[in-house]
Amino acid sequence: MIVKTPIVLAISISFALSTALIGCATPQRATDGEVSLKLRAMQSRSYDTVDVEKAIRVAMATLQDLGFVIDNADAELGTVSATKLANAATKMTITVRLRGKTEILVRASAQYKLLTVEDPTFYQQFFTAYSKSMFLEAHEIDPAAPGY
Repeated sequence: MIVKTPIVLAISISFALSTALIGCATPQRATDGEVSLKLRAMQSRSYDTVDVEKAIRVAMATLQDLGFVIDNADAELGTVSATKLANAATKMTITVRLRGKTEILVRASAQYKLLTVEDPTFYQQFFTAYSKSMFLEAHEIDPAAPGY
């Protein structure tokens, strides 16, 4: 038979209460996921073409027009990485991949001083210039939709 002293009983009750309170807390990851989806939507556009090589060439030209220097480009992987000389702390990576049978998905990911750029105007400027060079209209995408 276990004898419960008032101290053991108090510790048991406080442990049970703290466990119950922790279980009721709203997880932070839910809001992080929402932020991540919004960021991905800002960073991504689809285009009605399947010419990945052209899309990579246009990405390189657009980055150069915006003052970036190309660090690495790989047409097979569909990636372009660049650094802005005016501010060496700004890096940008563009990925291009097929989306279905009639579209490509272009995603621009930027970092400033190792932090992800979350300013929508930064990405809007890139995609405005990119769309003009592609001679195609960009379509905003829903990152939660199938096929993203």
